[in-house]
Amino acid sequence: MAVNQSPRSSLIPLAATLLVGTVALYMALVAFSNITDFDTNRAFVQHVLAMDTTFKDEDLMWRSIESKGLQDTVYVAVIVWETVAALVLIAATYLWAASLRHRVFRTARRCGTLGLLMVMLLFGAGFIAIGGEWFVMWQSKNWNGLDAALRVFLLSGVVLVVTQLPTTEPAAG
Repeated sequence: MAVNQSPRSSLIPLAATLLVGTVALYMALVAFSNITDFDTNRAFVQHVLAMDTTFKDEDLMWRSIESKGLQDTVYVAVIVWETVAALVLIAATYLWAASLRHRVFRTARRCGTLGLLMVMLLFGAGFIAIGGEWFVMWQSKNWNGLDAALRVFLLSGVVLVVTQLPTTEPAAG
């Protein structure tokens, strides 16, 4: 039995390919910038973790991390996570593009979902929750990355929704 395919559903995989590719490009550039210009965002991580530009409420300052070694470890872990997420999303973009011809998207969808969830965890749990609330980044006028983190988190969420939209695939067998 043939499945009628609406023009809208036939564009969903193309949209998913392009959107996943956009987030892949963004994450690759973020990781590349953090590797090649290590000190710029290192300072950001150091100030957020040290909480040295917050209101310095004594009830919260016990949370601060002043060890340069531990700050650098956190920063390197962020860069590794960004790099792996970028690679997963690059692979997902390739899989989406390759799947356009055969209209079988399961593997591309799984890979894209993994990469997008990695981005959402980094920016949602890492920057918004831990940086923003635990280390009260929101209190800093100079080192507050919440707006940027929210943009990336929401962009990744929208792309994740698009990748999960139903598509028509050939019947198995």
